[in-house]
Amino acid sequence: MLPRIPRLAAIIAATIAVALTLSSTAFTQRAPRARDLGVPFDGTPGALNAITDVAGVTVGHSTIISGEGALRVGQGPVRTGVTAILPRGRDSMARPSFAGWFSQNGNGEMTGTTWIEESGFLEGPVMITNTHSVGVVRDAVIQWRIKSGPPDASGYWWSLPVVAETYDGGLNDINGFHVKERHAFEALDGARGGAVPEGNVGGGTGMVCYGFKGGIGTSSRVVKGGDTSYTIGVLVQSNFGRRSQLMVAGVPVGREIPQPAQAAVLDDPVRGDLGSIIIVVATDAPLLPHQLKRLARRATIGMGRTGGTSGNGSGDIFIAFSTANADAFTGSGLATVQMVSNEEISPIFDATVQATEEAIINALVAAETMTGADNRRVERLPHDRLREALRKYNRLAQ
Repeated sequence: MLPRIPRLAAIIAATIAVALTLSSTAFTQRAPRARDLGVPFDGTPGALNAITDVAGVTVGHSTIISGEGALRVGQGPVRTGVTAILPRGRDSMARPSFAGWFSQNGNGEMTGTTWIEESGFLEGPVMITNTHSVGVVRDAVIQWRIKSGPPDASGYWWSLPVVAETYDGGLNDINGFHVKERHAFEALDGARGGAVPEGNVGGGTGMVCYGFKGGIGTSSRVVKGGDTSYTIGVLVQSNFGRRSQLMVAGVPVGREIPQPAQAAVLDDPVRGDLGSIIIVVATDAPLLPHQLKRLARRATIGMGRTGGTSGNGSGDIFIAFSTANADAFTGSGLATVQMVSNEEISPIFDATVQATEEAIINALVAAETMTGADNRRVERLPHDRLREALRKYNRLAQ
């Protein structure tokens, strides 16, 4: 029998190689995006049409999917995860970024924002997960910072991490606390530049948007500011809105594709929208904290262009940061910084609105149909019917 062992080992090795190849292929294949389907948008996107078009920004996901059938708290089904956005990659802690934040409707959480409001700096990553996992992700970020290397820009390991959430309890065993420290580490350690996976990934895994499957989406714009070009990138975790509200490029798509009577409805017809959206805006334009707060406010308009109205039960919280003024954070002495004139900031506002709108639609287009807890099934936005609706209103791009 011994001579057969090498042959068995070879077969196993070959099987593993095929599996790895399939996994790699699946990872590299890009899902269709809204522009691929002919959705027209205003503005000029960056090369990747993603938040990572802003140089230095990296994004990582940890996606947790397991189990099926009836909900058994603590066991599953599990449809959740963690997403990490690092303004300067691994240098994010040593070189904090100017930042500002805004709460359009505060039925949600984004930790660390009181210090951003006070100091004007974002001193690390922005993390996004589900509502009941904010605590474990926050603690994990502190541990990750301590394990990752030298002290932060303040000269010691002191941290008020920024962790935001949206609620995925319709599809996920949210009270089972399946997000662990290792998942936050995975998202942080796996953060990269380049194309950003969208849809059912990371913190967006179990999310629902406008009655369709939602999740992570991203987009970017390039604008001229005087003699200089600036890039604005947006990443969203979309989990908000009712079907009837959805607008795509000005077309009432939600009314054109009404919710089937038997569909799993995850909002309340009396209390309204019970979902949320987290929006992260990045730019390389030299903006000061008060200007970045203004930028974060403009994300509301982008959300509104897709039909969102920020219902009472919705946590709509936005943060904006700038990768310019890389040496503004100093422990002593004077820092010299630059800023875009308020008279020239409007194109950056426009770009934020445009990129936010497209990022939300990209999340809907990329997301796949998902069945989760108690066999609730949430359908993806059907691409063919989206195109039909756009064509009906003469809005399908050629």
